[in-house]
Amino acid sequence: MARKLTARFFSRPTLTVARDLLGKYLVVRYGRKVLSGKIVETEAYIGEDDRACHASKGRTPRSETLYKRAGTLYVYLIYGMHHCLNIVTEKADFPSAVLIRAVEMEGADGPGKLCRAFGIDRRMNGKTVYGNALWIEDRGEKTPRTAIAQSARIGVQYAGKCAHYPWRFFVKNSRFVSH
Repeated sequence: MARKLTARFFSRPTLTVARDLLGKYLVVRYGRKVLSGKIVETEAYIGEDDRACHASKGRTPRSETLYKRAGTLYVYLIYGMHHCLNIVTEKADFPSAVLIRAVEMEGADGPGKLCRAFGIDRRMNGKTVYGNALWIEDRGEKTPRTAIAQSARIGVQYAGKCAHYPWRFFVKNSRFVSH
């Protein structure tokens, strides 16, 4: 039986949350439809010292959402055309989040395509995963540790040494993982 993940899940260390989200389901109420897809790729962003994290410049109007309570949605626009969905982790006033990079659903391989497929945009920024518009479900499926790979994050070359942190997690051999 499916159950919504609670604050207890998202209040844990960001790397743990990023790994444990693999195999869970992103569920979005989009108009009259409810869309869902199994999460197969995530990336972690942790603190002001992480130069790839939007909080690396401190608290700004853009990054303020990262400082909210665990389970808050941080949705932003990149390249002026693609939205990205992140879920804030750990505790309030400590900026950390997990980017949902891909789910098992046609056309949702990569964070921008995922948001387009699910109808996610900046109007969801600041809302939480605890409502009825967007949530994460545990459907009891287990993703064995041996099926999970870890690598450097994608597209953050500007972040110097932080670009090499192995904070990207993905299900091995999933055709939905972004490249």
